[in-house]
Amino acid sequence: LAGATSDCHMFDVASGVWNKLEPLGEPPSPRAAHAAAAVGNMVVVQGGIGPAGLATGDLHVLDLSPATPRWHRVVVPGPGPAARYAHVLALLGQRFLIVIGGNDGRNTLDDIWALDTATKPYAWLRVRAQGPLPAARMYAAAAARSDGLLLLSGGRDASSQPLADTYGLARHRDGRWEWAPAPGTAPSARYQHTAAFVDCRLHVVGGALGGGRLVDKDAELATLCTNAGTWAVSGDGGEGDDGGRQGDASVTARCRHAMAVCKGCMFVYGGLRGGVLLDDLLAGTDAKAETNEAGTLGIVGKASSPAWRAWQLARGGELPPEQMDIGAGMNAYGKGEGSPSTPDDPAVNAGVKSGGRPPPRPGSHTSTPGTEVRLHNRAVVVAAAADSGDHFGGLVRQLSIDQFENEARRVSMGTPSAQHSAQLSSPASASGSTPIMQRVRSMGGVHKAVLQHLLKPRGWEPPSDRSFILSAESISDLCDKAEAIFQDEKSVLQVRAPVKIFGDLHGQFVDLMRLFAEYGSPSTAGDINYIDYLFLGDYVDRGNHSLETLCLLLALKIEHPNNVHLIRGNHEASDINALFGFRTECVERLGEEQGIWVWQRFNQVFNWLPLAASIEGKILCMHGGIGRCISKVEQIEAVVRPVTMEGGGQLLMDLLWSDPTDNDGIEGLQPNARGPGLVTFGPDRVRDFCSNNNLSMLVRAHECVMDGFERFAQGHLITVFSATNYCGTANNAGAILVVGRDLLVVPKLIHPLPPTIKPGAESPGDEGGLLDDMWMSRINEERPPTPPRQRGGGNSARVAGAGSLAFF
Repeated sequence: LAGATSDCHMFDVASGVWNKLEPLGEPPSPRAAHAAAAVGNMVVVQGGIGPAGLATGDLHVLDLSPATPRWHRVVVPGPGPAARYAHVLALLGQRFLIVIGGNDGRNTLDDIWALDTATKPYAWLRVRAQGPLPAARMYAAAAARSDGLLLLSGGRDASSQPLADTYGLARHRDGRWEWAPAPGTAPSARYQHTAAFVDCRLHVVGGALGGGRLVDKDAELATLCTNAGTWAVSGDGGEGDDGGRQGDASVTARCRHAMAVCKGCMFVYGGLRGGVLLDDLLAGTDAKAETNEAGTLGIVGKASSPAWRAWQLARGGELPPEQMDIGAGMNAYGKGEGSPSTPDDPAVNAGVKSGGRPPPRPGSHTSTPGTEVRLHNRAVVVAAAADSGDHFGGLVRQLSIDQFENEARRVSMGTPSAQHSAQLSSPASASGSTPIMQRVRSMGGVHKAVLQHLLKPRGWEPPSDRSFILSAESISDLCDKAEAIFQDEKSVLQVRAPVKIFGDLHGQFVDLMRLFAEYGSPSTAGDINYIDYLFLGDYVDRGNHSLETLCLLLALKIEHPNNVHLIRGNHEASDINALFGFRTECVERLGEEQGIWVWQRFNQVFNWLPLAASIEGKILCMHGGIGRCISKVEQIEAVVRPVTMEGGGQLLMDLLWSDPTDNDGIEGLQPNARGPGLVTFGPDRVRDFCSNNNLSMLVRAHECVMDGFERFAQGHLITVFSATNYCGTANNAGAILVVGRDLLVVPKLIHPLPPTIKPGAESPGDEGGLLDDMWMSRINEERPPTPPRQRGGGNSARVAGAGSLAFF
């Protein structure tokens, strides 16, 4: 250990250049056999052993965000993973730092510790996981799949024997931790090896057997497909400049090396072979994923090599990665998660195989005994700064619910009545989650390209030429896969808390990105592993980016079918979205023939959308309301899909079109200004419905409300609307509702952005100044939207316009 250092070197994959970093701050002591993990733009180092003995259990964090990196020492108070070496450290679900095993200088360890990086003050938690526990081990390897499944591979046990087992560790939504053996049989025991995920495939490289022996060459590079549950090996252990061998050893014959994945490409550096320190860099891809063979690695570490120049060329975008021939020693650059791809790529259009979808979630869930559904007395608000160049920046604050002007005025009109909240009395149960080793990670497909191009909460910009990223063929593939998932779902979804509820979006894609940016996004780098997303319909029409909004939501449904939920709104119907902008947008952006075909295909998918969602059996969510004819949830459950608006009859009209009366003082059924045959329903109907169905609350969308959310029926019904400044005239806030595990409902708001002005325009009123397209402006002028609640003179003014298209 006399040669142990605290040096830090960084390799730039874009330039192929190594640099020695000289960070500021207090560096960790010289050490070896330590563990490290990347957390955002930081590297966390823990434990190890050096010339002075075991390092402390403190965390050393290297922050790479500033121009000059800086070390920070983080002392976590309380019990935690004490001094140790030869352990593993991994980031699970982009949130939990996990420490497993190692050696404390006396014993080989089997403990597990977790630190929640999202909760302050930081504290280590000793994990008591269910399921069969892995044996104590050191020199193991661990890697986390992007959906929150960690795999622990191999290691050396307390009797110094190499291990060949693989275990999965996952944290359930109810806080339970669970171990499960991975399927299949590993091709070799090993320790002092590395492992990393590319998409759903775990790649294991190198390792030792003890006694100076390395893993046999036929098993040096092994790959576990966690979807199929099968192992594959690369018989030659990778390729080098001499055909895969370096003397009598293949390039992957090594132990004590390091491994990382960048843009779907695997990099392996250094290690030991026969007592000799190595300083080569290997790179390889998972190009054989479709055939379930192991990926191959080759030497590309020299910045002057043709292979590295090809890599640089691909990174620069001058040559499409799928066409790159990396030359001797490396396969074509693969399409791992986050790697570049284009909608026209055959690999993208091939899509997900029918067996690749996760199994459906169990049909029902129960919540904590005695928990009451209630609206939090404060709402979270993000106000955009009018003079800020960052449209997503703003002031975050919390306001009392009664401080909202429109909300307070609305509630004050109601007639007081006794609270009608039902207590949750069902006993707590197990989460009913899919067994952790049966979780299926989606492979490549059109939806991956959509997520890559559109799921950019702080970086998306609309195309200047109004083009769209997908062809009609790719949209068809996206629709096919989403429709297949909707076909397997019930008409009333069973959703578990916690969950975020989104109201009408109406093609206002910028607002969707703002909500994701401010309150978390449905990605593995966001919070999808810990909270569900529920969208209440009206994804299209009125706004300028219905295609982006709809395609992203469908892609999210394909990627996270058990965590992203979509139900139908009244604008998910061909007779409506033919009039209010969606058909026009499809034609304008895709051409007449292709646009009409795509519009029709989307409407076929709409007929399969679920119609309502039940959260923990206590909160029923729909788009419109209960109208005149809906008295039991079972009526909605009995609707057979696919269903058109005409085929759904009065029940579907009530569910998608009805509204509450103007205030709590107006009971019973009243005419609805939206059109003949439609009604508004009073607070008495809401209370009776909740009582008859053992519900505590209804949540619906459908109406623009000035504060983004609005209470009705003494809090037993909440309207949520997520699009700000609806149709450019309402000046309303947008909101989502966050339902916690304890069924506490917290509104979270964003305010409208100031108008965006084109360069050269003097004001938003100048012709050509607004970025909004003229075709959408004309539609909104010809068919103005329904006035926000409490605007325009109340119900009498609305009735005066009954039957007019203006109120749709």
